[in-house]
Amino acid sequence: MDFPENLLYTKDHEWILVEGDTATIGITDFAQSELGDIVYVDINTIGKTVQQHEVFGTVEAVKTVSDLFIPVTSTLLEFNTALNNSPELVNTDAYGKGWMVKIKIIETSQIASLLDVNAYKALIGK
Repeated sequence: MDFPENLLYTKDHEWILVEGDTATIGITDFAQSELGDIVYVDINTIGKTVQQHEVFGTVEAVKTVSDLFIPVTSTLLEFNTALNNSPELVNTDAYGKGWMVKIKIIETSQIASLLDVNAYKALIGK
């Protein structure tokens, strides 16, 4: 299982790559392995501002649907349209081609509440 050290993580198993006041978000390798085969990613919040910890979309696996929670208050800028035809990219490349959204961070102070790689690994017992 992969845990990139350049990312921050949430207790809800999202990862975030912060680049100034923008960021890319996806779900962790651990999350995708727990969900199983991803068959659909539904994000209908592009262009909207979503408050920290609110749902910004869902990911559907063969046997379950799971909410996606925004790590920091932000405006959603872009959806990874490759997931429309290939949602399995979340399973095969969770931290690369399987990214879900790009955001503009509104509350940069909330970044401090995110987990570093060691705290995330401790959370999931790895």
